[in-house]
Amino acid sequence: MRLAPFLASLALSLATAAAHADDTLQAVDRLMLRYQGDVPGASLLVLKDGKPLVRRGYGLADLATHTPAAPDTDYRLASVSKQFTAAAVLLLAQDGRLHLDDPVRRWLPELPDTDDGITLAHLLSHTGGLIDYEDLMPAEQVHPLRDIDVLHLLANERRSYFPPGQGYRYSNGGYALLALVVERASGMPYPDFLRTRIFQPLGMAHTLAYVEGGPAVPHRAYGYTEIGGAWTRTDQSMTSAVLGDGGIYSSIDDLAQWDAARYDDRLLDAASRRLAFSPHAKVTGEPYRADYGYGWRLTGDTEWHSGETVGFRNVIVRWPKQHLTVVLLSNRNAPEPYETALAIGRLFLAP
Repeated sequence: MRLAPFLASLALSLATAAAHADDTLQAVDRLMLRYQGDVPGASLLVLKDGKPLVRRGYGLADLATHTPAAPDTDYRLASVSKQFTAAAVLLLAQDGRLHLDDPVRRWLPELPDTDDGITLAHLLSHTGGLIDYEDLMPAEQVHPLRDIDVLHLLANERRSYFPPGQGYRYSNGGYALLALVVERASGMPYPDFLRTRIFQPLGMAHTLAYVEGGPAVPHRAYGYTEIGGAWTRTDQSMTSAVLGDGGIYSSIDDLAQWDAARYDDRLLDAASRRLAFSPHAKVTGEPYRADYGYGWRLTGDTEWHSGETVGFRNVIVRWPKQHLTVVLLSNRNAPEPYETALAIGRLFLAP
């Protein structure tokens, strides 16, 4: 082979690849246009084979201080937190401290006997039939609910939407109860269990289940809602202190470590991972067709979960067969990020 033509061909190939990569990043920026400027923003991560292809912030994490959103910005994950609660339960099952077919009343005897048939597996897959605790909150509620308050509300409720295992209805209350089960089975407060058994082992140094008066959220993003054409801080609500269903703060940098644990035994063993990512129920009553695993929705080739709470909209989408993941965290009430994450993922999917 003559060296000069080979080097010329190699240079052309590298230039073509660089141009394609630049075009792809420009396409990503166009999809993220609404988050750019002096507005509540977002942090975006695209991982391929564990390597970040995109890792950047858009807009602002705090309008008052004009702090930019960045890869280390911590957002309230809302229901993306559920996958961590599920992982905590699976870890305790691995330890032999509990079993997924345990009746929930074994751990939470305060619940009424009408809940006798509900197991931990039912709560993990939203098939327990529990009444939504948000509908049981007193109208005059002035102090944020905690997980134990959710238990007290459900302890006085004998109605259900359906018998256990005979339907699906997304249940924040079920995951609040699971956080309490984690506490009772482990003998540790839920935030401490997450820190010592999940966050520290994975190197997620800036991730925590936030409790007012406890450790502060580092690099915190504050939530906003657009009201009358202006952004208003709407960072906390009466349900923001409930941890098991949505109380974790994290960053895209830390979630890269969480994503890596999907593919090996560093946290959950192979049997537990199969349980987490197997379809246990057909999702109904939601705008997307999916099955539900334990803390994850399963749709075709993707594993994903969204999270929505006052002032925050988040999503994680994985294409596990291609080792591709998109994480989009935002501190604003709109837009809904799932379709944006899918569109970004498609830019990086192999043919």
